[in-house]
Amino acid sequence: MTSDRLLFAPLSATDADEMVHVLSAKSLYTFTGGSPPTLDELRARYTRQSIGRSPDGTQEWRNWILRTKQDAHAIGYVQATIMDEGRRAEVAWVIGTSWQGQGYASEAARALITWLHTTGVTTVQAHIHPAHTASAAVARHAGLLPTDHFDDDEQLWQHSFDHPPHSPAHPH
Repeated sequence: MTSDRLLFAPLSATDADEMVHVLSAKSLYTFTGGSPPTLDELRARYTRQSIGRSPDGTQEWRNWILRTKQDAHAIGYVQATIMDEGRRAEVAWVIGTSWQGQGYASEAARALITWLHTTGVTTVQAHIHPAHTASAAVARHAGLLPTDHFDDDEQLWQHSFDHPPHSPAHPH
């Protein structure tokens, strides 16, 4: 998967060496909680995530490191948890502070949602803290709209496709 300025590299445990620096700013955790991961924590997390599915097999995990096409440096990540037999996906995005404010998150979120639709996902969701205006702007640019539903102080944003993607399996 790619976009105009970004390469989407499937996650591997070796990405932790570079990503630990991208994810090192404490401000990245203001709305999500937690703190910057250590290298060992990030390697363990990436090892678990790169398996590609939940232990019970009900969720498919898709994770990509975002790299600039210009120099292939890691700047963040996007992820999708696909469930309900491939019909619903929860998405998230994180861009390192050095690359924020340049439209990378919106570009990546739009590309991710477009790709998800081509796989048959019909509902895309994200949970965003109401005070996280930058993430809300990314969600809006990617076609998600806020709902009245809240989970753990985060608002549910959602986009539902009116129809399945056009393909031989889904003729219109």
